[in-house]
Amino acid sequence: RAILVIGADTVIAHLEAILEKPRDDQDAKAMLRALSGTTHHVYTGVCIGIVVPQCPNPVFESDVATTEVTFLNLSDEDINAYVATGEPMDKAGSYALQGKGSLLVESIKGCYWNVVGLPLSLVARTDGLLDRALEQATAGEQRAAG
Repeated sequence: RAILVIGADTVIAHLEAILEKPRDDQDAKAMLRALSGTTHHVYTGVCIGIVVPQCPNPVFESDVATTEVTFLNLSDEDINAYVATGEPMDKAGSYALQGKGSLLVESIKGCYWNVVGLPLSLVARTDGLLDRALEQATAGEQRAAG
């Protein structure tokens, strides 16, 4: 029986900086001020693995999805109100596109699901992964029986 493992992590790249999760309210406000009125990139790295008990080596495939996000011009009042909701505190770049943070965004170019955290379009492109793992498992069984 095959076991599927999916791992993903997201970061925000803005100018020369990588914006991860904020340390505190002040850090979240600083990130949102930096993003205000600008375009940044959201990168999600995904690794998908198939482990088949009969196969000595798991099969892995990894890739990175990129989405461009443009923020509206935000006032200090907008930023303070959003940070006060608590929503930005566990989000890369201090915003959640799937929540109240959607009100901060002017546009996105690319996969919405990438910004949310799991780029389904990228996962869908790995459709040959299970076939390859099962081929390896079958070959491993044949060698063991051999």
